[in-house]
Amino acid sequence: MSRSIKNIFFGFVIIFLIVQMIQPVRNIDYGQVPSSDISKVYQVPGNVQSILRTSCYDCHSNGTNYPVYAYIQPLSFFLENHIKEGKKELNFSEWGLYSQRKQTHKLEAIENQIKQRKMPLSSYLYLHHDAKLSDDKIKEVVDWIESIHTEDK
Repeated sequence: MSRSIKNIFFGFVIIFLIVQMIQPVRNIDYGQVPSSDISKVYQVPGNVQSILRTSCYDCHSNGTNYPVYAYIQPLSFFLENHIKEGKKELNFSEWGLYSQRKQTHKLEAIENQIKQRKMPLSSYLYLHHDAKLSDDKIKEVVDWIESIHTEDK
């Protein structure tokens, strides 16, 4: 390998290592469930809560369970942006801050998204196989949502 190619390679390695020191703010709640969490607003059965935590909360709550690769740049910036966008669309940790109308709309959207298998995203499922929703899990969540709609009427 020529000297200039070695210098270029060495330069890339140095830049890569320096970029690793730049880390975004993490979406970590330190295990505390806020009073505005969906589980404090509605009676969420344990099985449904488990499904939501496994398949939804990483991107749609204030508490993300970060995998090892989340600390490597530029993946870290990509993930944080993805989480930020997910929370903007739906945040289970801030559910109680939504109006009743918005809660109803969000429940309908959740039901539609999981029935159409648009959520969780396939890019998320690629590395988080346990988050995949089986037909039974989808039915459990949909049944729970429909029971809430029945209570609200």
